[in-house]
Amino acid sequence: MKRLTHTDNRGKAVMVDVGDKEVQKRIARASGHIILSTGTINIVNDNLMAKGDVLTVAKLAGINAAKQTSLLIPLCHNLLLEKITVDLSTDDTGIAALSEIKCTAKTGVEMEALTAVSVALLTVYDMCKAVDRNMIIDRISLIEKIKI
Repeated sequence: MKRLTHTDNRGKAVMVDVGDKEVQKRIARASGHIILSTGTINIVNDNLMAKGDVLTVAKLAGINAAKQTSLLIPLCHNLLLEKITVDLSTDDTGIAALSEIKCTAKTGVEMEALTAVSVALLTVYDMCKAVDRNMIIDRISLIEKIKI
């Protein structure tokens, strides 16, 4: 079995030592979705939500979340992110979120990409909860990670 990277030889949680790793260009993409009622989708598309522009606010929340990942997830390294994109779009069943994070570092940006999508969708939930009590956040996943 492959050794876990975030545990020491006694099985205790540790931050990974990346000191000897090579600095590389790193890219990660993640996606997620939130199921909304048809009425809520229409309100979002028409930009009539009482709290404001759902897609723009959620996008900004996702970008901010990516920058704060190391503060939210204890064993993540603090990375200088070079590019953060978070895109949200409505579809027939709700809103899809897609993030892409880029940096040049000794460790990857998967957690930043996943955090961006997660917080963007949580923001949609928060902004729509007054009109839709049956929302479901689903399908949050890492699409790809690249080292160049």
